Amino acid sequence: MARDTTVQLAAGTEVRKFGMFLGVFTPSVLTILGAIMYLRFGWVVGNLGVGMAVLTVCIASGITAITALSASAIATNMRVGVGGEYFMISRSLGLELGGAIGIPLFLCRTLSITLYSFALTESLAVFIPALQNTPWLSQVVAAAIIVVITLIAGRSASASLKLQLPIMVAVGLSLLALVIGVAQGGLRAPEWTPTYRTAEIKSFWWVFAVFFPAVTGFTAGIGMSGDLKDPRKSIPRGTMMAVGVGWLVYLIIPILLSVTATIEPSELAQVGPTWTKAALFGSVLVYPGMWGAILSSAFGSALGGPRVLQALASDGLAPRFLARVSKTGEPTVATWVTGMIALAAVSLGGLNAVAKWVTIFFLTLYVTINLSAALERLVRDPSYRPTIKAPWALSLLGSVAAIAVMFLIKWYVCLAAIGLELVLWLYLRHRTLQRRWGDVRAGFWVALARFALLQLKGHALDARNWRPHILLFAGNVTKRIGLVRMAGWFNQNRGVLTVCDVMIGEPGQDSERVNRRRETLDAALSAHGLVGFSEVDVVREFESGVVDITQANGIAGLQSNTVMFGWPRKHERLESDLRIMRSITQLRKSVILAKLDPPAGPSRRRGIDVWWRGKQNNGDLMLLLAHLLLMNPEWRRATIRIRSIVVNEAEKVAMVESLTHLVAETRIGAETDAIIKPAHKTAVEVMHECSRDADVVFLGLRIPGPGKEAAYADQLYELVNGFKSAILVRNGSPFAGDLI
Repeated sequence: MARDTTVQLAAGTEVRKFGMFLGVFTPSVLTILGAIMYLRFGWVVGNLGVGMAVLTVCIASGITAITALSASAIATNMRVGVGGEYFMISRSLGLELGGAIGIPLFLCRTLSITLYSFALTESLAVFIPALQNTPWLSQVVAAAIIVVITLIAGRSASASLKLQLPIMVAVGLSLLALVIGVAQGGLRAPEWTPTYRTAEIKSFWWVFAVFFPAVTGFTAGIGMSGDLKDPRKSIPRGTMMAVGVGWLVYLIIPILLSVTATIEPSELAQVGPTWTKAALFGSVLVYPGMWGAILSSAFGSALGGPRVLQALASDGLAPRFLARVSKTGEPTVATWVTGMIALAAVSLGGLNAVAKWVTIFFLTLYVTINLSAALERLVRDPSYRPTIKAPWALSLLGSVAAIAVMFLIKWYVCLAAIGLELVLWLYLRHRTLQRRWGDVRAGFWVALARFALLQLKGHALDARNWRPHILLFAGNVTKRIGLVRMAGWFNQNRGVLTVCDVMIGEPGQDSERVNRRRETLDAALSAHGLVGFSEVDVVREFESGVVDITQANGIAGLQSNTVMFGWPRKHERLESDLRIMRSITQLRKSVILAKLDPPAGPSRRRGIDVWWRGKQNNGDLMLLLAHLLLMNPEWRRATIRIRSIVVNEAEKVAMVESLTHLVAETRIGAETDAIIKPAHKTAVEVMHECSRDADVVFLGLRIPGPGKEAAYADQLYELVNGFKSAILVRNGSPFAGDLI
């Protein structure tokens, strides 16, 4: 058993650190054996009968036990900081989802303070009869109790926790008094079936919703994570012990209350501390235990709620001033805010009304804790090595069971709670969150990608499955962002786009410069809303380096199949690019060479011309890229025109017929046009004349032989200079001619 210890703050003051017993087990078990046990257990048994009461205990405690096991597994795999469940979820499923569940968790703990204050008020009604018939007076007393609890909790967690030791003794004596009283008072046959004697009860799940907060106390110890000497050991041990003790006690109590002859079933079904009639010495031993347990539960919530708020503030999800601590390490500001919200919640009415909201919010927390543990186990990250093993199927069952119970209690409240967390998650997703850490989501996607790649390995790819996985050599992305945008339009969310920046140097050196270039590249893509992977590679020599990068890019069945270049300004650079392209086509990869005017890309997106020389002459890839371009919202009003040059009327008729058949066969909406070349004009002049108004022109690209790059570069300059923007395409794919 871990002993309590102290740590030194920078200012020299000491902050108490707690062990397993005082820091986790005591607050957890006393919160479990709290207000609901004393004030509603007789009511549950009197209305449901012992059989359904035991079923209620088993369902509630079963979900709790699974969640406690899941929480323990996560806790043994990380250094748990301030914030308890919020800390574990945010570090497992990510900051956004952690925040989405952390805010309801804070509200849940805060409402619990109100719930326990109402419970204490209700228990005082025996001595102050006016509390039974004057709702506003009950609210005033509950508000006063909240103020006192907040004052004590705000001064010292150590003082609050030390009060729990005598409280535990009092609770134990009250339970012993019940056992002895029932044994001495005679027995009767229990009622096994529900009677629903209380008029307000509407269903089994209505009763379950009121009872469920009784088993949620195991999170009280987790909420103290930041004040524990060794959270990784203390949380699982203390939590599981508290859950086990609570479950055992909750199985014994309904049996005792159902068989005692000293309490009539009709009396048992009334709200309040009905135990006093069956217990030894009556209320003498029951009331001190009840008051102590209620106060302990209230203190547990008053300590845990502010610490969740403190953690949220530390992570930037709440105002920073809420993270401030006092000289003794207490989150004083967060405690006062928690107390004020608890005071406002007094307006909800009474114990039953608050209990149902606490139940729903706790169940949403259980869903997320179990989901975190299940995903951690399924993803199999090497870093996930908990000392306590929680089977993923069991954790997933806990999540499903919690959702089912929420729905059965009140389906619209369930949807409202989930909706609130979804809104919070979406809001946090759109915020700029500066703090990042590795979480299970990355592992989940890695596991899913691995599974998909293994499945892909067993399927032979053909032309029907071809997708544009583009490797773009963009150079200075900030100046050539239009080139990246064009590649993204071709990709059209169907393939993988990789934007590569090539540096000349010695690989392995100047890593700082590489990181800066990568950050600049990422920032440029993000600023323009472009989706793609960034890559910065260092090579000794440009031409051979680009070919090496092309061969290495990609993984398994997702290698880049298309390499894209921007139009070079210098003639020598175009010759170099043509040599690179020759090597790339020998690797069975396609090539795109894009000349954009302006560099940001076409501003008017209405006309797309495809100059056709047949499917086998790059036509299939040109037409497919034009079709993908048309599928982007920016190009939805554009028209594709398939154009071809013929020498006479007979060829024109045959070409028009062929192109019409092509359009029908490929199901790509396009206009067709065959132009007879005048004798006094060259083909290039005809193309310039016909496509001078086109926003983008697709042209076939051939690869010159060694030593012929300069001559072909001259031809290309002459060809593209007559168009606004030109896309030259070389289909080097194994499926050349069959892509459409």
